[in-house]
Amino acid sequence: MSNPSMLEMFKSTGALLEGHFRLTSGRHSNTYFQCAKVLQYPEHLSTVCGRIAGHFSNSAVETVISPAIGGIVVGTEVGRQLGVKTIFAERKDGKMTIRRGFGLEKGERVVVVEDVITTGGSVAEVIELVEAAGAELVGVGSVVDRSNGKVRLADNQYSVLLMEVVSYTPEECPLCSEGIPVEAPGSRANKQN
Repeated sequence: MSNPSMLEMFKSTGALLEGHFRLTSGRHSNTYFQCAKVLQYPEHLSTVCGRIAGHFSNSAVETVISPAIGGIVVGTEVGRQLGVKTIFAERKDGKMTIRRGFGLEKGERVVVVEDVITTGGSVAEVIELVEAAGAELVGVGSVVDRSNGKVRLADNQYSVLLMEVVSYTPEECPLCSEGIPVEAPGSRANKQN
């Protein structure tokens, strides 16, 4: 499936939004990817995650880990298609942690999977957890990379959809300057800017 076909899939399911948005990173943008809207359809979930799983299929992955909450559905389906364990990390008191009895072993081969990468902050935090456990980072996979590949988190990094989507600090945001109300549709509570 080509990038235009993937983009059409996002548009047709209402997953590609236009307006004024505060991203999970705190940055502002006129474009927002609500991956959950496209991934709610099993056929799209299977197709999108199949691309990520296919990229890592010969990498001897033992575990897929994702940052909560957006990455959980993607990570679970990628892990299912690879036939490996899937776990997630989540925030507790603002810090990414591995909880709920999940764990990683020294030398365990791990791929980190996320829905959308903008700055890569959440993925970088999960990578720190992988490395702290002594596990081996195989690579990073995502559905959408809003940086068009500029944010590099691993040597082996794959995104289904690469796009250059402009984002701004709240202080430099032209949409704020125009007085356009900002929405924060992300899964993590964002500070008001």
